[in-house]
Amino acid sequence: MQPSSKITDAAASGQPVSLGDVSDSLVLLAVFDVVAIGEMGIGNTTSAALLMHRLAPAPLADCIGAGAGLDAAGVARKLAVAERAALRSDATSPLDVLAEFGGYEIAMMAGAVLGSAGRRRPVIIDGFIATAAALVALRLRPAARDYCVFSHRSAERGHALLLEALDAKPYLDLGLRLGEGTGAVMAVPLLRAAAAILTEMADLSDVLAGTLEPLPADRQHG
Repeated sequence: MQPSSKITDAAASGQPVSLGDVSDSLVLLAVFDVVAIGEMGIGNTTSAALLMHRLAPAPLADCIGAGAGLDAAGVARKLAVAERAALRSDATSPLDVLAEFGGYEIAMMAGAVLGSAGRRRPVIIDGFIATAAALVALRLRPAARDYCVFSHRSAERGHALLLEALDAKPYLDLGLRLGEGTGAVMAVPLLRAAAAILTEMADLSDVLAGTLEPLPADRQHG
């Protein structure tokens, strides 16, 4: 994990970045009305823990968990590695912390949160690593919090504390650990249902007045 100007540029601009071509988030956000973020990787719970340690902030030992399935000895080694990494820098500002300890996938998700909020699109946050990316984004621009939907509380140690630091109440608590956006996708129907209740459900006055009308065909569900 080495600092990278690409990481700071990604978060500062609110644009997603990859190791290859830079995708056009303006085009994506013009097509979709909701964004869900997740990731697939190995070792990035350590990066996420270091981001949480500096930006929540929280004791590093409370941020380190089993990740993909480490035993107690493995968690102890992971904590020792993270402690050595933390000694490398005393950074506390969001971009400096991201550049020092984050990866491209975390920077891209932080940029997606900022880009989505900037275009008034809700963004569904997946598990521990995605929440760490959201932490970076919200420390940069607190107003983006209004657009974040936290999908679930994962089994990873530290996630509950991280959600607490963001005053986030997740929709689901199913002991998930898979990542890869699975929790975020599971929350999509709940978000759609909430939106439908607010915009399409009749209230008592409509029923009593006999003014109920069927929904247009393009808005009917199922």
